[in-house]
Amino acid sequence: MKLNKKSLKLTLSMIGCFALLAVSARITEHALPVSAPAPTKPIIVLDAGHGGFDSGAVGKNGVLEKDVNLSVVLDLRDMLEMSGFEVVLTRDEDISIYDAGIEGIRNQKLNDMDNRLKIIQSYPDSVFLCIHQNNFTDPQYFGGQMFYNNNNPSNRTLAQIMQRRFADLQPGNDREIKLSGNELFLLKSNKNPSLMIECGFLSNPDEEQLLSTKEYQQKVAFTIYGGLLEYFDEVSEKPDEFAETPDNGDNTENSSALPE
Repeated sequence: MKLNKKSLKLTLSMIGCFALLAVSARITEHALPVSAPAPTKPIIVLDAGHGGFDSGAVGKNGVLEKDVNLSVVLDLRDMLEMSGFEVVLTRDEDISIYDAGIEGIRNQKLNDMDNRLKIIQSYPDSVFLCIHQNNFTDPQYFGGQMFYNNNNPSNRTLAQIMQRRFADLQPGNDREIKLSGNELFLLKSNKNPSLMIECGFLSNPDEEQLLSTKEYQQKVAFTIYGGLLEYFDEVSEKPDEFAETPDNGDNTENSSALPE
């Protein structure tokens, strides 16, 4: 995947915007009177998928999904905190979060997922993003893809916005959002606005190479950051639309394994 003029322009724009974020945050911090109430912003819960003994997908050249997930999440956290958001992470290092004394890999994985869900449910007014990397037997597939559940009416909008952002980041990415079923436990089990973001395919050699670099991981984080801000703008402008009955579309079982 070679950088074309559009990609280079997007990269320079990201760098400029990130620098502007830093300056803006410092100016705001000193310009506001002490007594001025800070605007209310939703808490953002970020989940770096896998971790510890659970590596997740492994690329042909040995790139581990758990490492890419964590790097993207840490960069995204920094961007959000710089903009005044409170951010909660399910993990901030290379660990699984199962309880001490749990034995057996299956039980440890189940307990790990239960503990991640407990963290999410501790913040009922939050927005939840689960960061993952995709994998498939055919190496031709590439590009980010969004998965959402129909248990919150705003999830589809969040997925659509984020998918457009990834299409801008990844020329040729024409993937569509996917409605998930019971197979995605964290999406199914919480009612907050939630989204699983598959940032790319580690099974694609070119994308694996990109996802292994800090520069591209920061681009991915910035893409997600921009999508979140756009989502919050849309929700604030059309609050009634997000109080309707949830999407009743047909769920797609095991949809994360179906590249489209």
